[in-house]
Amino acid sequence: MSRPYDELLSRAQTGIQKISTKSSLNRLELPEPQVIWVGKKTILRNYAEFPKLFRRDPDRVLMYLAKELATAASIDGERAIFIGRKDKASFMQLFQKYMQDNVTCPVCGSPDTHIETVSRLHFRVCEACGARSAAKVN
Repeated sequence: MSRPYDELLSRAQTGIQKISTKSSLNRLELPEPQVIWVGKKTILRNYAEFPKLFRRDPDRVLMYLAKELATAASIDGERAIFIGRKDKASFMQLFQKYMQDNVTCPVCGSPDTHIETVSRLHFRVCEACGARSAAKVN
């Protein structure tokens, strides 16, 4: 006894949807930013975790954050210091935006990418699907 085509098709589609909803972004969990304020300065205590997680240059990530927050910033060991009072939510939002724009593959959504430079042009190369896309390097 064979099943009707439509029933088999719907069963296959639900299986595919279950697989596709498990995004590879969930595999890369962003830690919660540990923010403290000292006077008029904001200290991001666990800054060093983020560039390691993204596999990007810490100076480039700091430059991105400073530019987006419109403030001066510096690295002090494992932490970053920003001028002005910034909240935890703004850091989390910026790290998510950085990850979406500069880390994840635009083709397959994998966070396994690296930056390649070819004659002063920067490319984001996906290690999962092999896609090459233009990279914004600050």
